[in-house]
Amino acid sequence: MRGAAAGAPDGAGRTVTTAIPARLDRLPWSRWHWSVVIGLGTVWILDGLEVTVVGNISGRLSEPGSGLPITSGQVTGMAAALYVAGACLGALFWGRLTDRFGRKKLFMITLAVYLAATALTAVSFDTWWFFLFRFLTGFGIGGEYAAINSAIDELIPAEYRGRVDLMINGSFWLGAVGGSLLSIVALNEAVLPKDVGWRLTFALGAVLALVILLVRRHVPESPRWLLIHGRDDEAEHIVSSIERQIEAERGEPLPPPRAEMTIRQRKSITFAEIGRTVFTKYRRRAILGFALFIGQAFLYNAITFGFGAILTRFFDVPTGSTGYYFAVIAIGNFCGPLLLGKLFDTVGRRVMISSTYLLSGLLLFGTAWLFDRGSLSAATLTACWCAVLFFASAGASSAYLTVSEVFPMETRAMSIAFFYAIGTAAGGISGPLLFADLTGTGKVGDTVLAFQIGAALMCAAGLVAALLAVKAERRALEDIARPLTAAEPTPGAREARV
Repeated sequence: MRGAAAGAPDGAGRTVTTAIPARLDRLPWSRWHWSVVIGLGTVWILDGLEVTVVGNISGRLSEPGSGLPITSGQVTGMAAALYVAGACLGALFWGRLTDRFGRKKLFMITLAVYLAATALTAVSFDTWWFFLFRFLTGFGIGGEYAAINSAIDELIPAEYRGRVDLMINGSFWLGAVGGSLLSIVALNEAVLPKDVGWRLTFALGAVLALVILLVRRHVPESPRWLLIHGRDDEAEHIVSSIERQIEAERGEPLPPPRAEMTIRQRKSITFAEIGRTVFTKYRRRAILGFALFIGQAFLYNAITFGFGAILTRFFDVPTGSTGYYFAVIAIGNFCGPLLLGKLFDTVGRRVMISSTYLLSGLLLFGTAWLFDRGSLSAATLTACWCAVLFFASAGASSAYLTVSEVFPMETRAMSIAFFYAIGTAAGGISGPLLFADLTGTGKVGDTVLAFQIGAALMCAAGLVAALLAVKAERRALEDIARPLTAAEPTPGAREARV
């Protein structure tokens, strides 16, 4: 039932009392939730495919006859740096717009940017063209991280939020497996000409993005976002439609929601207010976010940045065979979030985040010790990396989950964007500069030091999580961080009810 409320005619400034967040959180898992996961989550597979393919085909691009006048160093250096820079800037640019203009509008736009940039990369005819569209591809992907993670956490019920978020972020590594195997086909001149194979890999990414874009059209705007921006009629329509679908699927009525909240709707939140909220009111949570993102960024660079060079230099693995080893460690990365994700909702965030960070760091210290002793082969080193990354991948995925759920709704996308940009910049800029020097010397001791730096930062982040992690498991987002628009009901006031 709805009542009149004073305020601006477009809904801004109105005070409403609503059960919409509680109605979303009490929903049982359904086919509708699977459609959200498929529509929004599969883009990380594209990201993994993109990053892995470019790394694996760098040698082919630089060969005479590839159709592109570029060196291998430019592909792994300048092009990679531009992709990272694009992702960082894109996250910040699109993240702010996601909080202002809505999740759906932005997750459609950012995927379209990615699709167009990837397709235009496939027709590169000169180095500057390739560089430009690698930057724009990253620019689109960076925006996806903010728009998608915020939308998923606001649509998925609290009981399942942790495992779903981890599984979706971990699906990056399914794309990495596909990219490793696809690059083997693309580099086979008996199958594809030298100047065609690498172009088709980028074209395939664009085709897959188009399919996801078509599926994504059916994912609704976040009712939580609509509600606080004065569009409660739309929020009510979406939630009621979801409820009807699930009741029809289950053949029984849903239980009543357990809570209501009162909010004063606002059209926008200032950037200064976002900054004060994240870095002053929630300072401890900001420290936690920094620690988690920096730790996982350096651990991944300690292992993955020079993994091909380590295999070829120390174990005489042929360059053309390193893709098989990478596919193996990518599978280990995906299995971590897949198998451990449920524990983040049952055992709890603090225990699982801290333990996955600490275990991966300690295992990497052990790997460094065995490597230093000369006790490892290419196969056993890869097995050690798999064990490390099984836990590290779950921990890294939980970093995105953490910064998405521990800050207020109005700052969610911008918070994800900011911490993603910090972690990506550290991992994609300072990380490679440091680890390239260490793994490039050919000295065992220097490579051991690279492993130890990554392990130490991961352990430090685990200790921070043990102290500061928020017990967010199975709790409504509004209970974890009170929305900035939340208000206390005013006795005697005429408020709208949603």
